[in-house]
Amino acid sequence: MKLSKIKHIHFIGIGGVGMVGIAEILIHQGYKVTGSDLVENKNTERLKKLKAKISIGHQASNVGKADVVVYSSAVNTANPEMQEAKSKGKIIIPRAEMLSSLMKGYQSIAVAGSHGKTTTTSLIANIFSDAEFDPTYIIGGKILGQENRSILGSSDFIIVEADESDGSFLHLNPEISVLTNVDNDHLDFYDNKTSKLEGIFLNFMEKLPFFGTAVICTDCLKAKKLFKKISRPKISYGFNNLADYQILQREQNELYQSFTLLEKKSKKEIKFKLKIPGQHNALNSVAAYIVSNLAGIKSGIAKRSLENFTGVSRRLELKSVLNIAKKTTYLLDDYGHHPTEIKATISAVKESYRGKKINMIFQPHRYSRSSLLFNDFIDALSKVDKLIVMDIYSAGEDNPTNISSYDFVNSLIKKNIKVFYGKNLIEISKILEANISNNEILITQGAGNVADISNSLVAMYK
Repeated sequence: MKLSKIKHIHFIGIGGVGMVGIAEILIHQGYKVTGSDLVENKNTERLKKLKAKISIGHQASNVGKADVVVYSSAVNTANPEMQEAKSKGKIIIPRAEMLSSLMKGYQSIAVAGSHGKTTTTSLIANIFSDAEFDPTYIIGGKILGQENRSILGSSDFIIVEADESDGSFLHLNPEISVLTNVDNDHLDFYDNKTSKLEGIFLNFMEKLPFFGTAVICTDCLKAKKLFKKISRPKISYGFNNLADYQILQREQNELYQSFTLLEKKSKKEIKFKLKIPGQHNALNSVAAYIVSNLAGIKSGIAKRSLENFTGVSRRLELKSVLNIAKKTTYLLDDYGHHPTEIKATISAVKESYRGKKINMIFQPHRYSRSSLLFNDFIDALSKVDKLIVMDIYSAGEDNPTNISSYDFVNSLIKKNIKVFYGKNLIEISKILEANISNNEILITQGAGNVADISNSLVAMYK
């Protein structure tokens, strides 16, 4: 990146999953990096160890003498640091524009979609690393067992997530684009019109150069529609029999899932065995396998990498086996915060832990999403045996509809679901001790700070 006059870069919302990787790369490239966020987390701690100056809380003075200010999609124009940067005439750019600058000069791969981006990007990065391609990668989670591996590689490959939440991913210009699916999320940004959301994904995929390739899951009807419209070279994958790469004979047990992948063009069949559970992860793995083929990685290396992959932090992560009131409890932690993601999580857990009852601690994320998809949430959450609902995590949003966690609780009670409201760790632990039974599953679910509850439960009951 040629930023000869730029020395100091400030990030608003630096602790977010999409920001930390960019900040880390810029630190390694020799820039002075500062940033702010509302709370401390593992990401801010990691950046502090890399000598970034992190401020907790947003205030105008944090901007200091920064040459460039980068903001995440969660930051609005009323933010005092945004106001300060504007008043001082600073260069202000969205996260995706900085990411685009970093991608220049690289052979770039971007993973887009409403769900599965982090896992698919991680799978691709893992294959490239195992193949000794030494990629740079920017992912919204850490690959389990490799948390300390540098994300800055020495090769000219870069692998990134493409975030559609505010349309800023149109700044990116990858050479390979993956589209995992298109679902009704972030619709508040798209005027609650699915046509606008689909249009932005189409625009993103059409930004591929003439020599690029689109890799698209055509099990998703919206993605299938885009596949037909795209004029670039394209490859489809899925369980459907029209896909260029079709998944057959999938089976799941407690230790692994297995399936056969049929490549239609060569009529070649490849057998896979994955440690990560769920139909959605079979699809994510196939997308990663196709990308590795396009990059010239040998099939055997890609296959072994996928089979050894143990997962991503907060993506159906087995955190610990707990002893809650003398009852054995398997604690899983998952970032999913959309009804489709929650359903996929529950389905994967039911396949992997057959016959075990499922308890969930759910923290709704954003008032807008909770209101817009309320009925879908109720449908998804009704699939568990016992549920604790925390307060809605606002992510800085206003609450014009006055929706609350009690709306979730009351609707689920009407469906005869055993549901509780849990305000804090003390209340949640009391509910668990009184209601959980031996040899059951407990999932902490959501994108807010519910992970802190998960970590606290490990500390209390390990």
